[in-house]
Amino acid sequence: MFTDHDVIHTYTRREALDDGVLIDVTERAREAGFRIPVAVTAAAWAECVEWPETEAAIQDESGRLWDLVFMAGVAARAAARQGERGRIAFELFVVPRGGELPARTQLDLHVGPGDQGEPVATIMEPGED
Repeated sequence: MFTDHDVIHTYTRREALDDGVLIDVTERAREAGFRIPVAVTAAAWAECVEWPETEAAIQDESGRLWDLVFMAGVAARAAARQGERGRIAFELFVVPRGGELPARTQLDLHVGPGDQGEPVATIMEPGED
């Protein structure tokens, strides 16, 4: 019989990064003011950053990633000023593929412990964990 303390399975952040479930964006996030490691879930990356090279005249992944980490940084600083912790909802406008008008997209920024208890941030879609 299992107790509340029995570990059945663990999946580390490092494993998620190695598997492509999370994408490390720490370097770009530091430019936006983050001082801790930052990753984006594959789903959030596909929705907000990924962009086909065939449509590079409209947007590119570098610019889309900047928009994402910049807005996450704005949300993090606002939450810190208000004493909010944990999961923080924020929005940004994302141009959908095909060059249509930008659409308001809601994401979450979660700041919590990493594999060794160090603070880390993860940008994800609402409902992801």
